[in-house]
Amino acid sequence: MKLAISGKGGVGKTTIAAALIQLFSEANTTVYAIDADPDVCLAASIGISDDITSELKPLVEMKELISAKMGGDGLLFSLNPSVDGELDNYCIYHGNIRYLRMGGIKKGGTSCYCRENSFLNAVVSSLLLEREDVVIMDMGAGIEHLSRGTARGVDLMLVVVEPSFNSVNTAGLVKKLSAELGIRKVRVIGNKIRNEKERDFILHSFQPGEVLGFIGFDEDVWESAMETGRNSRPKGVLLKNMKQVHRKILDEIPGRN
Repeated sequence: MKLAISGKGGVGKTTIAAALIQLFSEANTTVYAIDADPDVCLAASIGISDDITSELKPLVEMKELISAKMGGDGLLFSLNPSVDGELDNYCIYHGNIRYLRMGGIKKGGTSCYCRENSFLNAVVSSLLLEREDVVIMDMGAGIEHLSRGTARGVDLMLVVVEPSFNSVNTAGLVKKLSAELGIRKVRVIGNKIRNEKERDFILHSFQPGEVLGFIGFDEDVWESAMETGRNSRPKGVLLKNMKQVHRKILDEIPGRN
């Protein structure tokens, strides 16, 4: 099962991604937790300490690895390097979880980043098209790590929204980009819901059946954002609501592990 999670900054997509990673991993499933968000908060949210992740370079900055896989430093390089056999060497192992930090797609400027971007595309292809494990990608507001080729491996795009017009507008952009890339299923999760008015606002902002579930506003989650050593296991309102979302995801994608 391959899930990509996006949404406007600050809506809680990393909290949602981390909770899903924990729930899938507790079912004795190997889960690849892919941090494709420039904010890089996923590791701490799944219980990996900062002193470990601080030593882990994002894949896009591993110049020696990229050079070896892409065919040297010349003008010619491989557009389809093989990375699957060695991918696990660049993960942090945390129980059944394999954490991988992608780094951002390089933008135009003084240097050509075709080599780095092609390498990231090969990594995403390996994860989404060649692996049979659960893969959960915590993305930024956009979905720039996905191409037309890799997007076909995504079973479900989850867009996290909070009850605000800006958040809903970002969700509309993600839905549009997903459709252009050929992602067939896009669903919405309403987060930080405090009352029926906020719930109804989100329901009425999307088509019937698009909203997969709601996560109530949780004081514990809010307070934990101020702590450095967070408890990675979801609990309270978050756990109760995420279990419901988890079951609905399994219903949306029958037959996938």
